[in-house]
Formats: sequence, C-alpha cells, structure tokens
Amino acid sequence: MAWNSGSNLFFPHTYINEKGNFVMDKIKKSSSNWQDIARKEACTGSGIGVAILDTGIFPHIDFQNRIITFQDYIHGKTVPYDDNGHGTHVAGIIGGDGKGSRGKYCGIAPGCSLIPIKVLDEKGNGKKEYVINAMQWIKEYKELYHIRIVNISVGTTTQEDNSDLIQAVEDAWDLGLVIVAAAGNLGPHSGSITAPGCSKKVITVGASDMILRNQGISGRGPTKDCISKPDIVAPGNEIISCSNQKSPHAYAAKSGTSMATPMVTGGIALLLEKHPEYSNVDVKRKLKASAKNLGYPHNLQGRGLFQLQRFLQ
Repeated sequence: MAWNSGSNLFFPHTYINEKGNFVMDKIKKSSSNWQDIARKEACTGSGIGVAILDTGIFPHIDFQNRIITFQDYIHGKTVPYDDNGHGTHVAGIIGGDGKGSRGKYCGIAPGCSLIPIKVLDEKGNGKKEYVINAMQWIKEYKELYHIRIVNISVGTTTQEDNSDLIQAVEDAWDLGLVIVAAAGNLGPHSGSITAPGCSKKVITVGASDMILRNQGISGRGPTKDCISKPDIVAPGNEIISCSNQKSPHAYAAKSGTSMATPMVTGGIALLLEKHPEYSNVDVKRKLKASAKNLGYPHNLQGRGLFQLQRFLQ
C-alpha cells in the first residue's frame, strides 16, 4: 500500500513483460471471433453508456462522436486527453470501432457511448478520493448520459482501510449500475485481489491467460473478508487496442487484468442493448452461468472463462 497526502494510491492493472516492451508482430490475440458473435447477434452496445475510471482518453479515430462527456479529477480539464495511455487502451477494448485499422482491432461493443473519467495522472497514480468523487458524479449523472456500466481497471492494495471506497462502489451498485472491476496483478499469492475488486457485490475479473503463465500475476482470492473472488476470467495478455500516440490510427499492446476487465464490460454492453430490462444482478448471474470451467481452483478462475456467445444467448 502506498499513501499520498493521506490517501490510498491507485494504479492501473497493466503488466509489462520481462522484455519491457511488446512486439506488435508477435501479437496473435484479437477479439475478432467476438466481433463475429456480436454481428450475428446484431448488437453493438448502442444506447449503452459506459463510464471508464482511468487515465483519461485520447480522441482516437475509433471513438469518433461517441465520447459524450469527459471528467477530469487530476487537472480539471474539459477536453478529452490521456497523458498515460492506459485509459485509451481500455476504452478501445470496450468500444473502439476499428476504423483506424480497417476493422482489425475493433472493440467488443463498437456502438456504445463512452464516458471517460480521469482519476489517474500521467504516471498512473491517483488518490482513492478521486475514485469516490467519480462514483458520486456517476450516480448524479447516470440518467443524463444513460450510464449502465462502470469499468474500473484500476485499484489499490487492501492492506489498509478501504471501507469508504468499497461503500461508494457498492452504493452505485445498489442504484442499479453494473460495476466491473479488475482483480489486480498482485498474484500469484492468495488474497491478492485489489480494491474495489474485493467488493462482494461488483463483478471482479481476472486474466485467464495470466493465471499460471506470465508469472501468474492475476489477482486471486479469497479476500480478507473471506469472499470468493474473482467472479470470472477473460483474456488479458498482449491485447491490441487504441493508443494515445498522436497519430489517430495508432494501436499498442498491453497486458494485465486491466485488459481482461473491459473484455467483459464490452460484452455486458452488448447484453444490455439486447436485454435493457436486465438488472445488474441478472447480468452477474448470467455471466457466471455462461462461463466455461477451466479446471482451476475457484480462487484463481472464479466461475471460469468468459464466453460471449453463451452470455448473449
């Protein structure tokens, strides 16, 4: 746990491999099969607002006209920007439309509305108060911006008291919002789920390809309150998505539970477009029921691997 001016230090859940860089021509993972599933279901996430608590967002060509508002708890700016790149990458996985890559690197829900909220600075650090304030803003404006889902691919360790943070997130859940949080990259030890992913109510996502391989860094349960986590796992290793580089056509690869979490968030946006009557409890129940058991202990995989096709049926 790091502290800054009396506040828990938040950080993104991105993992850099031992070589320090990702080589684009070695990246083989993509969400193209999920895109095919979404097309068959005639879903794009249209009409679904997704709030993204992260480092901000770069106005990449893949987001054209779908960044409907921007909140900045670091510098108070009103024009979208991302001086780190993590938030842009996460947003691209959720809802990039692939225009800059001719559809090659399309997000899961390319028709959803994006509501980026900057709670981390250029180094990827931030205070938990920023997250708490962001959750309050979301609760106040969820109707105006049609926010149904909140993606939190950031977190803080759970060695200190985070009860106020957990309360803020659970209050939002109780208002009907679907909260999707990363399990964190502090594995392979048990009890390594970060906050707010340690909340009993939220949907906590681990990285399916970082459970045993890639140093097994995906956070695992149980939480200190003996809650079984994560809830589900999804691909998180070497995921290509939008970059914050000045070129509007730039893409990059990143790894971690930060990348697995928006995979699930995008899928939920598709489901809510198809079934707008579903509650957050309905979504979580269906997510678990449709997962594929990978044969790992529950504290590593939760209910198993996210299966988009089964999830949308």
